[in-house]
Amino acid sequence: MEARSGAGKQDGGGSARTFTEAARRAQIVGAAIEVIAEVGYTKATFTRIAKQAGLSSTGMISYHFAGKDDLMREVVAEVFRVADGYMIPRIEAQTTASGRLRAFIESNIELLGEFPKHLPAVVEVLGNIRSDDSSMREFCAAMDSLVDTHTHLIREAQKAGEFGEFDPRVMALAIRGAIDGVVTRAAKVPDFDPVACGRELADLFDRATRKDAGKDTGKDNR
Repeated sequence: MEARSGAGKQDGGGSARTFTEAARRAQIVGAAIEVIAEVGYTKATFTRIAKQAGLSSTGMISYHFAGKDDLMREVVAEVFRVADGYMIPRIEAQTTASGRLRAFIESNIELLGEFPKHLPAVVEVLGNIRSDDSSMREFCAAMDSLVDTHTHLIREAQKAGEFGEFDPRVMALAIRGAIDGVVTRAAKVPDFDPVACGRELADLFDRATRKDAGKDTGKDNR
């Protein structure tokens, strides 16, 4: 997913942000992710974020971001950038539909182990911004597009004979819901094991999507 830049300040000539400005914005976004994951969206004040970032005042945040909504949009965009960079190479390395599905699920959950604050932070942000906020509308549109893409890929795998017969959109929604549920739960479990959980979840959906799903010799599964 492409990230959208916030309405940060630029130089008088309207040129692109300097390296220093970009680095400072990244520092602030990183601090915001840490604070949101630790204390939640509502308590993630500019004062707390500035302290986490090692800034002398909140003025530096206001210089780079038009307000909290602007900063939160960049937090969401940064989490998506990190997720794409972590997951896409693992998914694209697979040559089968079942392999790509497993890689998608496992890498999504394992992201919690590699970047433990990122997903909880974005869940907090998206759970608190107003339904009429442009960020929420953009996020909902992106999620709908993602589900559409997964539905298409599942349907193609069914046509190729790799997956069994079931409603592809229902399956895509079930996968998304299961992953989101794990992310929410993981933030409350100190000893959460993302590798084991990702493997279990991938095994579950592997069984659900395979051609012989529901068949069990000697049993009537009606």
